Amino acid sequence: MHTRMLASAMRARPSFLLLNRARTIAPSRFSSSDAHGQESFEAFSERYVAFFQGAQDLFEVQRGLNNCFAHDLVPSPNVVEAAIRAARRVNDYATAVRVFEGIREKVENKQQYQAYMDELKGVREELGIVTKEELYTS
Repeated sequence: MHTRMLASAMRARPSFLLLNRARTIAPSRFSSSDAHGQESFEAFSERYVAFFQGAQDLFEVQRGLNNCFAHDLVPSPNVVEAAIRAARRVNDYATAVRVFEGIREKVENKQQYQAYMDELKGVREELGIVTKEELYTS
């Protein structure tokens, strides 16, 4: 019954159906990356600190790190501290060490990396995190 009605409707008004279909599949200009397009650095930092403080498992921590490091900026020391605390909270030492590797890749020079290392030295000692450079000194 429905197929007969559909067939007769398509024969009767094909131009109307084609126009209607074109309207419904028009591309949308909104994407999920637009949601935080005009976000300030402070808002970005607050958002990720809150995210890492609430992360309950390794998947969430790693997803947050992927999203955080995908942006065209270096996360603030507060974000890095929250991330390494989250990694240790979910008992993943390797991810905590890899956060520092990510920072090393994101900064522009060795002096910036050293500034991060100096600022986060207390947290690294508290959590027992040894960086890759400290593990493999030659």
